Amino acid sequence: MNQVSNKSQDDSSYELMSELVSLRRTAKVVRGGRIFRFSATVVVGDGDGQVGIGIAHGMEVSVAYQKAQKQARQDMATVQITEDKTVQHTMTTKYGATKVFIKPAPKGTGIIAGGAMRQVFKVAGVENVLGKILGSSTAQNVAYATIKSLREMFNPSAVAAKRGVDLITASGE
Repeated sequence: MNQVSNKSQDDSSYELMSELVSLRRTAKVVRGGRIFRFSATVVVGDGDGQVGIGIAHGMEVSVAYQKAQKQARQDMATVQITEDKTVQHTMTTKYGATKVFIKPAPKGTGIIAGGAMRQVFKVAGVENVLGKILGSSTAQNVAYATIKSLREMFNPSAVAAKRGVDLITASGE
């Protein structure tokens, strides 16, 4: 896990966490042989509900990684996390041939998820969650599906406001 220093809009410095999800070597066959390039997929987050993903290509690994980090910082969005550092509700999301299942877990459970899901949850600040990859386990698609699922989560106050009811009455207290 790398720390990326970044300046925010109000010019106060804060640290971003960065995780390399996948690194692939690609080749283009030309008349003189093969030209190798690298493709990097990176997730970036502040560990407190902000997460973004970036994919970039470059002639060298470091160039591809830096470009992917820059794209991920530009793609950052806020996700809804509870006070127990878990997700709001159970959700199944599909991206391409990948399907991910995410379920909230009680405090102290930890991140029980594999592959790229674990990296996305870590940088997003989710500490207690159960996750399962169904279908294709391609790292890029798993990361995109996980972030899509986190971004589509509803929080109770937004649902109550949309329905026009008081939050306390909606929870049955």
